[in-house]
Amino acid sequence: MTKSMPALFVGHGSPMTMITENPERRYLEWLGPRLPRPEAILTVTAHWETNGAAHITDGDHPRTIHDFRGFPEELYRKHYAAPNAPALQARIEELAGPGRVVRDTSWGFDHGVWGVLAMLYPDADIPVVAMSVDRAMGAEAHLELAQRLAPLRGEGVMIVGSGNIVHNLALYRSTMGTVPEWADDFRNRINAAVVANDHAALTRFSADDKAAAAAINSAEHYLPLLYAVGARLPGDEVAVFNDSIDGALSMTSYLFGDVTPAKPQDG
Repeated sequence: MTKSMPALFVGHGSPMTMITENPERRYLEWLGPRLPRPEAILTVTAHWETNGAAHITDGDHPRTIHDFRGFPEELYRKHYAAPNAPALQARIEELAGPGRVVRDTSWGFDHGVWGVLAMLYPDADIPVVAMSVDRAMGAEAHLELAQRLAPLRGEGVMIVGSGNIVHNLALYRSTMGTVPEWADDFRNRINAAVVANDHAALTRFSADDKAAAAAINSAEHYLPLLYAVGARLPGDEVAVFNDSIDGALSMTSYLFGDVTPAKPQDG
């Protein structure tokens, strides 16, 4: 019997995380070798939005997408040539149901995918399928799709949501170097809801919830969280890690499963 793989949500933040000295990068590099090695990885990325169906990458080795501008040349030289996972593609389609998933050769691994996996599994030798966020669906529908995909974890597949709990680029420059009260409030509420598996608190926000409005903002960075939450299995423990905030950006991340490594001493 295959041991269930963990599910993760990773706050990926700026591409600079990958090439600068910071505790978030150090932790992901430390964590990767301590996780069970999956047969394949499904990554739901904030940086690929579609409308009407979730798209999944296709082709032997999907291209590396440098979906950012004005960064150091070192970042544009980075490539993540992980192979495709045809069996996983077919299984995603089967579990999701007719018409809910579309194969797409036009996309590839954006930095929401390779920016996380390059730190966890730098050799790029594990097959990967990236999946878009279907913006035609509401939060509950994303959670329901994630629950449909949860059996993958028992089939050797690691599910990784990649985004940010607090993500508001319009406010980022004016709040850098601080921890705004609204961001801290929202982060703490979401942490509590994730640990408690409180789906309502993760998907329903009132119209006058100013902290949620500022944190979730355009929502594409928040919705991948629901794929890790929805893939939670009975008996899973939850570990919160990289729980930092810089202005309007949180790197808060979660690990679901029976593997909960302790945070290293150097952060």
